[in-house]
Amino acid sequence: MFSPYDVKPKPLFTRLDTGGADDQAYCVGFELEAWRCDAYADHMIEWIIDYALKSDEIETLSHGNSYLKLRQAAARIYKSGAYEKRGEIGEISLHAICREFFGTIPFAPRVFYLTSSNEIVKSFDMVHVRYEGESVELWLGEAKFFKDGDKAIASAVESVIKHIGQGFLKNEKLILGPQVSTDIPHFQKIRDILSEEVSLDVLFEKAVFPILIASNSASTKSHKQLSAKYACDVALELQSLSQTVAKSELKSKIKVLLLYIPLGSKDQLATAFDIRLKGLSP
Repeated sequence: MFSPYDVKPKPLFTRLDTGGADDQAYCVGFELEAWRCDAYADHMIEWIIDYALKSDEIETLSHGNSYLKLRQAAARIYKSGAYEKRGEIGEISLHAICREFFGTIPFAPRVFYLTSSNEIVKSFDMVHVRYEGESVELWLGEAKFFKDGDKAIASAVESVIKHIGQGFLKNEKLILGPQVSTDIPHFQKIRDILSEEVSLDVLFEKAVFPILIASNSASTKSHKQLSAKYACDVALELQSLSQTVAKSELKSKIKVLLLYIPLGSKDQLATAFDIRLKGLSP
């Protein structure tokens, strides 16, 4: 059966060989000895329809309405709480990597978590599902787009600790359950996991919590091409982030997947993305 999520933008991210399987690093690479900032910003725009629109809206996408769909997606990102801090770049990056490398699909786009007063609810930055045969695995993600990687991982760990608290998750289940799209495979299984009657232990057993850190990198700033040396340097930065997660003992409670994007310049990327997004605004 065809799914609107079968079609994805062409890949841009490259997974770096950092010597481990649990924690991973991804990079957009270099061109003419410079970090590919513009290519990264373009790639984020390529993903905004997949990120911001619902599956039934993506299903009606065609060459005749592609510009309209882009503008609709851009408008929803502008209205989201993350835009003021450019946090949506981290969230779209997380969305893109999980879709491309892990085969997940959204089961309730984050930009639609609204209260009755139409205010954005502070929630997981990503809610995807991954299918393993007939079983479902929920991917509940957190993304941080910071200049400083140490501050980013500290903030991410703090957020996840709050998110897995009993009170927050019970409320989250009440919000997410009705939001599950009915046109994706096994939607009822997802709703069952998120039902009020089911123990949170079942959710923890059937969920992965990816944490994405996109922050300035001394390695990316000092290198001019993808190489084994560059990957080794990034691996040391990733190791430092991993140590913070380890000290939090989160991995003893839930399945955590740490993803790291070493940026050449957060500010440069934020500006490049902002220019492109504004170009789609009325």
